[in-house]
Amino acid sequence: MEAEMGLLPEGCIANVISLTTPRDACRLSSVSTVFKSAAESDAVWERFLPPDYPTLLSDAASSSSSSSSLHFSSKKELYFSLCHNPILIDEGKKVGTFLDIIIT
Repeated sequence: MEAEMGLLPEGCIANVISLTTPRDACRLSSVSTVFKSAAESDAVWERFLPPDYPTLLSDAASSSSSSSSLHFSSKKELYFSLCHNPILIDEGKKVGTFLDIIIT
């Protein structure tokens, strides 16, 4: 089956994976090397980020004393950082995570 999936362009596989969930993308990365490469792509993880993530990062950078923590090697790393690290949300009125934003 991996040989058959290898016939599909990685971009096509990445597009399909981006229509799933972050959890599914992580699971699908274990299917094959082609799926792993597609599931790790920034194109996939960009779709999981909120549309206003540049604003979130900008706001977090302006409120943070250390901007070094705001440099990410991939969109996947950025996604998980936004999920696990508190930032100012609701116009700076409260502290929360990206998950707090998408759940409320």
